[in-house]
Amino acid sequence: MKIAIIQFPGSNCETESLQAIRAVGMEAEEFLWNDDHRKLEKYDGYFIVGGFSYEDRSRSGIIASLDPVMAVVKNEAGKGKPALGVCNGAQILVETGLIPGLKNNALGMALSANKRVRGGKVLGTGYYNAWAHIGLNTPPEQSAFTKNLPPSTILHLPVAHGEGRFLMAPALLDQLRSRQLITFRYCDAAGVIDPEFPINPNGSLDNIAAVGNSSGNILAIMPHPERSPDCQALFTSMRDYIAAPTKTTSTPLTYTPPRNQLTRYHPKKNTVSLVVGLIITDNEEKTVSQTL
Repeated sequence: MKIAIIQFPGSNCETESLQAIRAVGMEAEEFLWNDDHRKLEKYDGYFIVGGFSYEDRSRSGIIASLDPVMAVVKNEAGKGKPALGVCNGAQILVETGLIPGLKNNALGMALSANKRVRGGKVLGTGYYNAWAHIGLNTPPEQSAFTKNLPPSTILHLPVAHGEGRFLMAPALLDQLRSRQLITFRYCDAAGVIDPEFPINPNGSLDNIAAVGNSSGNILAIMPHPERSPDCQALFTSMRDYIAAPTKTTSTPLTYTPPRNQLTRYHPKKNTVSLVVGLIITDNEEKTVSQTL
């Protein structure tokens, strides 16, 4: 079994990711964004690592999600191969639409800037690094990455991100709940869910820490299981899934993101219209422009 450890400019968690895969008896190879992306087809699974791809320009994960590497991951995951995204990797999976997995991989949710809230007050925003607890929120057999976990498992692992707050429309949240695709939720050591900081370290909607797809072979998780000995079962689960793939019975998502129609501009009477050209002088915007 060979897993591709996928990295982009700014990725920085490759060492512990390699170790986590190798510790459970699988081969792991670093795969850089500028390698021949067609080589990805030979791998049995994919691990998109954490970090700050493309310096988080525009928003976390958006630039990497448009890389040809991710087009191959989409195709191979469609065949049932497992794909794990941790931290920035989770953000990339959300931006590609592989999570939550709507029709045509439409963008359905966001990982927004952290907001640490307690007692109705915002205590802080931005990057936060600490240890947290997450509780298994689905049947273990629901995901390729949880099949070896006992029901109601609580894991202790670090969080280290600036944009980890899951946000989505209420209708999509309802579907994720009913289809049991909210894989992990932030909780305390006893498994009690509390929406306030520090139990919820980033203000994530419904204390969401990880989301899976309806086929069970893709997982986007914001905390870092590769950095905690508590979490080895996620990787043995991945290994055992590759050895004997199984499909989940979850009903596919039917939520359709709304489309906002822009009205055509019509100048009013007795007005003057001025048409101006715009230039980009900001490095971040140049990155987006060149990517698109």
